[in-house]
Amino acid sequence: MKRTQYLLAGAVAAVLVGCASTPKHIDELETARAVVPQVEASPRAGVAATNIADARKSLDTANRLAEKGGKLEDVKYHSLVATRNAEIANEKILTAQARDEMDKGAAERQAVLVQSREHETQAAQQRAQALEQELAQMRAKKTDRGMVLTLGDVLFDTGKSTLKAGAYSTIERLAGVLKEDQNRKVTIEGHTDSVGSDELNQQLSEARANAVRAALVERGVSDSQISAVGKGESFPVASNDNPSGRQQNRRVELVFNDSKGSQTASDAGGT
Repeated sequence: MKRTQYLLAGAVAAVLVGCASTPKHIDELETARAVVPQVEASPRAGVAATNIADARKSLDTANRLAEKGGKLEDVKYHSLVATRNAEIANEKILTAQARDEMDKGAAERQAVLVQSREHETQAAQQRAQALEQELAQMRAKKTDRGMVLTLGDVLFDTGKSTLKAGAYSTIERLAGVLKEDQNRKVTIEGHTDSVGSDELNQQLSEARANAVRAALVERGVSDSQISAVGKGESFPVASNDNPSGRQQNRRVELVFNDSKGSQTASDAGGT
């Protein structure tokens, strides 16, 4: 009888010891129970699948030990492992979220930039069309060299390179066209008839082209937009055998490129 009592007492003591090692509330276990389901429920859980799986495995072990009266140290250890894996998983999720937000922001900025460029392109096209119309009103013609505006010898006295007073209304309009679109460039070509020596005609054609260039610069056109060249008598557009033809050959041509800034083939010759 005494032996049986001793055995029961030992069993009760063992149970009491087991209960004492696994209290109902364990801070580490409660923390793990809180954080592991949170990362499992994240929409981006896939980026940390391994850590989340390890966290769940450790939490399940901790729960099982707690339910079965396992050692408190073991419950705490597996709970801490579960929490640490959950924290690592959470960091990966946050990093992925930040990356997604950065990518989204970059995409939005790119979309705004593209839209802005489209608006700028559209505005440039509209401006170019308006300028083309302005040149057309001045009787400029489209050629394979670009828009070409021919100014007859009425701008100058015979044999002279000084602009007449009546030439400045045309110069003003040309300056307005070029200042409106500073990407647009123009090559000014001076041409003469065949009367006189080649050397004098070359000098006269250069002087007339430079006179037009100087007048445009004086009216605010950027010097970088304009180039001037003398062609002499090399590119007639009519016969030099009669006064009418010679008058047509005495001219200044302005060759306009497009508004993209590309140079025209202005040195290819006359029109």
